[in-house]
Order: sequence, then C-alpha cells, then structure tokens
Amino acid sequence: MEPARAMAPKKKSESLPGFVAPMAAVAVKKLPEGEGWCYEVKFDGYRALVIKDGTWVEIQSRNHKNLTAMYPTVTSAALKLGASRVVIDGEIVALDERGRPAFQALQHRSSHGQHQIAFYAFDVLHVDGRDTTGEPIEKRRALLPKVIGENPVIRLSAELPGSAAAVIDAVRSLGLEGVIAKRRGSVYQPGDRSSDWQKLKLEHQQEFVIGGFRPDGASIDTLLVGYHQGKELKFAAKVRAGFTPHIRREVRLKLDRLRTARCPFTDLPTLGPQRWGGGVSAEQMHEMVWVRPELVAQIRFVEWTAEGRLRHAAFLGMRTDKSADDVHRES
Repeated sequence: MEPARAMAPKKKSESLPGFVAPMAAVAVKKLPEGEGWCYEVKFDGYRALVIKDGTWVEIQSRNHKNLTAMYPTVTSAALKLGASRVVIDGEIVALDERGRPAFQALQHRSSHGQHQIAFYAFDVLHVDGRDTTGEPIEKRRALLPKVIGENPVIRLSAELPGSAAAVIDAVRSLGLEGVIAKRRGSVYQPGDRSSDWQKLKLEHQQEFVIGGFRPDGASIDTLLVGYHQGKELKFAAKVRAGFTPHIRREVRLKLDRLRTARCPFTDLPTLGPQRWGGGVSAEQMHEMVWVRPELVAQIRFVEWTAEGRLRHAAFLGMRTDKSADDVHRES
C-alpha cells in the first residue's frame, strides 16, 4: 500500500502561479514526420500537474481537482525535486510487474500495493521564479533532468528516437497506448488543444459520458455512454464487456446517486434496425435507468460503425480527472 502522505504546509506562497490548465493534443490518424517534430509515449494514466513550493506540494488534475491525498508516494517524491519552486506537467501511471501502465489500478487503492505508482514528467511550466511557458519546448525539456534528478517515482518521459514509423512500431510492440508528436520550437499554450501537440492512439479508445444503465439486481448489466455534440448528448454504445463483478457493483453505487427520470440522450430511442446490437429500441427504453450525465468512463472499441455506434466496446475505467462537458467524439 502507498505510505502515508508527507507532512507539508497547507498553503503555497505567491511566488507560484495559480492553476494552469494543461495544454492538450489534437487527435490524428497519422503522425507528422520530419526533423521539426519530436516523439514521446502517450501514457495510459491521469494527466496532472505536480506543484512544489519549498515543503508545500500539491498534485492537481487537468480539471483542477486536488489529487494530493490519492498519490502520497508522488507527493513525497516531489519534496526531493531539485528546485525549490516548480510546476511540472506529466501523467500519473500505475505500472504492473512488467512495467506497463494498468489504467484500472489507478482508481482502486486496493490495487496500489500490486502496482508501482509513477509520475512521468514531460514538461516544466515554472522553475524557481522563472515562467517557462513562453520558451521553446527544447529549452523546457532540457530543464527536466536536473529538476527530477535520481527519482524512482517522478521519472522523465524520454524523447523517442527515430522516424515516426519506427517510433510507432516500437511503441506498439510494447503494448503501449500511443504516441505524442510535439513541434520543435513550440511554446506551452495553457488550456489550448493545439496542433503543435498531436496524439496518435494505437488502439481505439476515448472518454465517454455515462447517461444510463441497465440494472442487474444490485449491480449493472450494461452502461449507456455517449458524447457531446454542441449542446446535445449523442448516444454511442451499450457497454457490457470489461467489468469485474466488484467494478459492476462499484459503478452502480456511483450511478445510483445521479438517477433521473429523463433520458439525457437526444437520439434515443433508436429508429430502424441496428447492426452489432448498438442501439436502444423504444421497447428497450423501459429497461434502462437514466442518470444525470456527469460521470466519464474510458472505453476501448474496435471501430465506429456507419450508424455512429461503437463496435465491440469494453469498459476500461472511470475518468475522475475529466469533465463530462469536455467529452466530444474524437476523429
């Protein structure tokens, strides 16, 4: 199990900036190539900022939630960073015995004893009074090795050598989620989804909003998930695979608090025949329990069908680090 959280002051000084919304990457089907780009692993974890000011440490999620108490080993490791005041951008990852990310283990503290919690740092936004967001990515990344030092928990997300094709082959062979390409010379754009950062997922997965479920006693049989298109919540899939009995009960408890009488999906019930069993007919609507669309789940799938549904969808885990309002269909 993770050790108790290190003691630290409850407030940071005015020498560090307030919350900085992390820069986001654009999803692409093909990585950009050439000397103007560098590549990194896309980790399957929780995006977060590690903030240190003397002996004060806080871990913030991308939507400004305080994760400090959830990951005390990262908090303790941050106290050993080689800078008095620093803001580092990166990903919290649970590593299995083979060193591969295990996303579901992040959400269950009972699993932390069987997995190593690590923070992979890939950018630095502030260091000892210096705002680095306006500096080129090469200069920012050059600061990281000295800031991190010899730290088994906070690690450097290394640049991957070689062509885009070689990088993709290497990352795929390791069973990792994907690759991030970053434009050399680019600055950090807080809160923006910029084409200076481009992500290629090697398997199809993304976040979806939960809008309902089919119950099974005190558990769930099926999740109903979708995505925002403008102000509408569009239905994407019925998800039955990927659950353990324990997770089915755990998700049911979260959803029962959000029950509502009204279906939040604007395109249900489904009209006409649906391939792969992807829709919800008018006859099936009464079998479902509707919830306020506030919770987000990570879903893996084979492809989008012609009807705009997910084929062979499987549940990977809940995303407490992402806002439902920000979930849209990725290209």
